[in-house]
Amino acid sequence: MAKSVIIIGGGIIGLCSAYYLQREGHKVTVVDKSDFTSGASYVNAGYITPSHIISLAAPGMINKGIKWMFNSESPFYVKPRLNYDFLKWSWAFKKSATAQKVEKAIPVIKDINLLSRELYEDLKSSGDFDFFYQHKGLLMYYQTEKAGEEEWKVGQRAIQEGLKVENLSKEQVQKIEKNVDLNIKGAVYYHSDAHMTPNEFMSQLKTYLKKNGVSILGNEEVLDIMVANQEITGIKTTNLHIKSDEFVIATGSWSQNLAKKLGVDIPIQAGKGYRLNTKSETNITIPAILMEAKVAVTPMNGFTRFAGTMEIGGINDIINPVRVNAIAKAAESYYPNLRVNEQEKEAAKCGLRPCSPDGLPYIGKSSKCKNVTFATGHAMMGWSLGPATGKLVSEIISDKKRSLDLSPFHIDRKF
Repeated sequence: MAKSVIIIGGGIIGLCSAYYLQREGHKVTVVDKSDFTSGASYVNAGYITPSHIISLAAPGMINKGIKWMFNSESPFYVKPRLNYDFLKWSWAFKKSATAQKVEKAIPVIKDINLLSRELYEDLKSSGDFDFFYQHKGLLMYYQTEKAGEEEWKVGQRAIQEGLKVENLSKEQVQKIEKNVDLNIKGAVYYHSDAHMTPNEFMSQLKTYLKKNGVSILGNEEVLDIMVANQEITGIKTTNLHIKSDEFVIATGSWSQNLAKKLGVDIPIQAGKGYRLNTKSETNITIPAILMEAKVAVTPMNGFTRFAGTMEIGGINDIINPVRVNAIAKAAESYYPNLRVNEQEKEAAKCGLRPCSPDGLPYIGKSSKCKNVTFATGHAMMGWSLGPATGKLVSEIISDKKRSLDLSPFHIDRKF
């Protein structure tokens, strides 16, 4: 049965949800407080990442976070603050960062990533889009034997999950990245991954949705949510009052605030990431992660992107030049012939990634509100999991068989 659906949030998750809901025949409206041109969906590394099987809440991350707290250039930074939501999230993160919980999440993360990669490939071959998409894998570059050994343990675990992974020497890497000068000891090569140019796909998806009857309402911040009998009856935005049968909350780092209005508790902290673009000829053809620096490198359509840092310091869009410089410095350390110029550093952008305490997204309905589906908390995998999440949202609202078991993503799960 066709329903009217309002999606709050116009990032990759919101637009992919709109795509699959529209295809099921629903009347869809997307509202966002921005103009649909900025945010984490536009400044990410563009990775589709079945390789990322270890959740952010991994054993040892808390100790690393404490150590890195005193280093202004560190790739992972948590700003300590006396804030109830932050302290509650931190405690849940600590409880989630056990070997047993990380192990349990591995097949869950892998399966949803593989589903999403398959759906991206379906979108690419549908004839409705013409976006840049390459399935070339991901090279995890290391400069120290210790980092290489740690990553190869992850690689071997990924092999157990059925992924193709190789441990390459520097000489073997140079055979596949022939025209790039590299300062590395070697790389762990995950063949499973693919990459895209985010702003290109976002623009095409938005155009497709408009053409196919989806209402796209920009600069409309949700100011209030009307609730009666455990259901949303309507929302008030900057200029409008809108009613609908079903609602989707896909507002990323802002989701916790909206959820509170419904009496739903979903712990989320914003993790700020930065990106630098260079149009210089880098000759880089395969995406890479510079392991010790935690910087992602993506050859995109017409430029190369360097993205990095996870800065958990509340909701803000302040660009810290120290972190921008750290990304540029890391890039130049691994690629000795590369120079990131001042203009490129000044053009750096940031985006906020919604981090759940256990590294798994929230996808589904809460027992506290019948006609709301949540789709948030994807952390660094938002881009990767866009289509899979959108399809699952559509299956929930259309009451169809689910493509995956949704219990690991339950909204009311305890930490």
